[in-house]
Amino acid sequence: MDKVLSSPEEAIADITDGSTIMFGGFGVSGIPFTLIRALRQKGTRNITAIINSAGGRLADLDLSVLVKNRQIKKVIASYPVYPWTVSVFEQQYLKGEVELEMTPQGTLVERIRAGGAGIAGFYTPTGVGTVVEKGKEKRTFNGREYLLELALRADFALIKAHRADRRGNLTYHMAARNFNPVMATAAEITIAEVDEIVEAGELDPETIITPGIYVNRIVKGERYEVRFE
Repeated sequence: MDKVLSSPEEAIADITDGSTIMFGGFGVSGIPFTLIRALRQKGTRNITAIINSAGGRLADLDLSVLVKNRQIKKVIASYPVYPWTVSVFEQQYLKGEVELEMTPQGTLVERIRAGGAGIAGFYTPTGVGTVVEKGKEKRTFNGREYLLELALRADFALIKAHRADRRGNLTYHMAARNFNPVMATAAEITIAEVDEIVEAGELDPETIITPGIYVNRIVKGERYEVRFE
């Protein structure tokens, strides 16, 4: 099946108000800038965003684009604000205009991985004795306390990869792998923004990180100049 679409607008056309969306990226690496911009133009609102950071590092490119436009209702993240600046998300959160669910970074990844693997939840010692444990089931195993964390799934995953073949197999460029491969497994529809599209069979099978079975749509991304952290 050829999964390549002609434009980012076509790729995100059925994302409706109230959708839960996973966004790949860590810092400035692996963020689906083109798909985020298309989603802003579409105007989809009341989005629950599952993402490592709520944006602010790249205010005109990352999730801040959607936060500024008041399209985000809730963020589930491990690194929602930066200590050296007050982002748009932080401003809205302090005013009670957007919800936040804080999740430790390793726990966030594991919750997404569990969602992709069909596992309902898992126990972890991370967060015991902190605000993270509020409202969560706690159990003791071998004398140590653990919290029950529930899996995360989404309606859509917007991810960034380096190369794709027309069947949806993906390779990544260095650190851009971050959250992208695991998010690809945990959504009903995965949309991949890529730098380059090749014909089926042109990718070295040993370099494929995300098999095409997890990818529903592919779109060629625009080129953006960003600073390294």
